Amino acid sequence: MQFKIKVYEHAAQLVNNKVSLLQHMLGELIESTRNETKSSAGDKYETGRAMLQIEQDNVRKQLKEALEQKAIFEQINVTKSSSIITKGSLVKTDKDYFFVSIALGKMSVENIAVIALSPQSPLGSKLMQLKATESVTVNGATYIIEKVE
Repeated sequence: MQFKIKVYEHAAQLVNNKVSLLQHMLGELIESTRNETKSSAGDKYETGRAMLQIEQDNVRKQLKEALEQKAIFEQINVTKSSSIITKGSLVKTDKDYFFVSIALGKMSVENIAVIALSPQSPLGSKLMQLKATESVTVNGATYIIEKVE
């Protein structure tokens, strides 16, 4: 259970860092737009402003998605223990550790590789509701579940 909590805390830090980075980027882009001064070449000014606006819109979209992921992540209860795989489960297979939460990819916790995946992902959806000793095959790879926390 201790390792599972460390995995959750590491993933939470990754999510928070992403949100902070995007908020910082958006703030800098807004500041850049404010500081864009009208040059003698009017078209150049308009193009620069338009490019900054497009970049702001992209960062706003990414930030919205990151905040939605953060909200989903914060609903996970890692202290709940279950013998079947549910959202928030740490799953040890014969190949890898998987943390069923949100799609964050591979991370290293105590020098152990853990893949954070969403329950909607191809592997995540097949893992849901399984228990230790059962197996699942995705893209030709078979995973034998050794432990569910």
